[in-house]
Amino acid sequence: MSHIALGRYNQLEVVKEVDFGVYLNGDEDGEILLPKRYVPAGCKPGDVLNVFIYLDMEERLVATTLHPYVQVGEFASLEVAWVNQFGAFLNWGLMKDLFVPFREQKMKMLKGNRYIVHVHLDEESFRIVASAKVERYLSDEKPVYRRGEEVDVLVWQKTDLGFKVIVDNRFSGMLYQNEIFQPVKLGMKLKAYIKQVREDGKIDLELQPYGAKKVDDFSETLLQYIKGKGGHISLNDKTDAGVIYETFGVSKKTFKKAVGDLYKKRLIVLEDTGIRLA
Repeated sequence: MSHIALGRYNQLEVVKEVDFGVYLNGDEDGEILLPKRYVPAGCKPGDVLNVFIYLDMEERLVATTLHPYVQVGEFASLEVAWVNQFGAFLNWGLMKDLFVPFREQKMKMLKGNRYIVHVHLDEESFRIVASAKVERYLSDEKPVYRRGEEVDVLVWQKTDLGFKVIVDNRFSGMLYQNEIFQPVKLGMKLKAYIKQVREDGKIDLELQPYGAKKVDDFSETLLQYIKGKGGHISLNDKTDAGVIYETFGVSKKTFKKAVGDLYKKRLIVLEDTGIRLA
């Protein structure tokens, strides 16, 4: 016998059909309703469905085939749908909004604003709740990564040095301002690459793969950079190598190769004053 993973996806078997939906076998937790609006066409007893389990307004277990923006144990950037005297309620893609009690807010959350939160089960009420005090939920184990390894990051905080990010839903990491050549905003999810894991366990990351892949991927970086600058930059192959290195952290050779690559793909137009998007 097993317990349901509340606030996560579960593979559950359909045991019976009723007018208002189907019931799923939740083992020790009893039968769980999947309301009619979420039942896939042609669904019948014996089928196994991948469903997300949460609590309805009456605090009963309920299933949905909708995909929330975040599961229990994960971090996400979510928008405040409404606020009342108990706290804030975030839109996480389900009918019932996600609660953030006042004590779990860093600053008073405002309707319409987005915040980075961690989603977990409240130990006292056993409800699914979110907290903006994300530091508390980051792992303090020393991460084990190799240089150049690809990871998923969520952009979490802007600092003088660059951006703090959450790596693989577990660790704190850093992207340095002088190594970022594309638009980066709070709440963005990005692929990043391990530069180093420092002695104190902090992770330094970069957005370009290390080494050989750099040239291929730099043309993509350059394209995003031009888009971010409104479709025109005043750099071209006459630009001084030092200026190119200062702007992108790559050699003039890599820059020229990327320009050639984008030009061949007809993505850019070369002008005397610089480069324009085609």
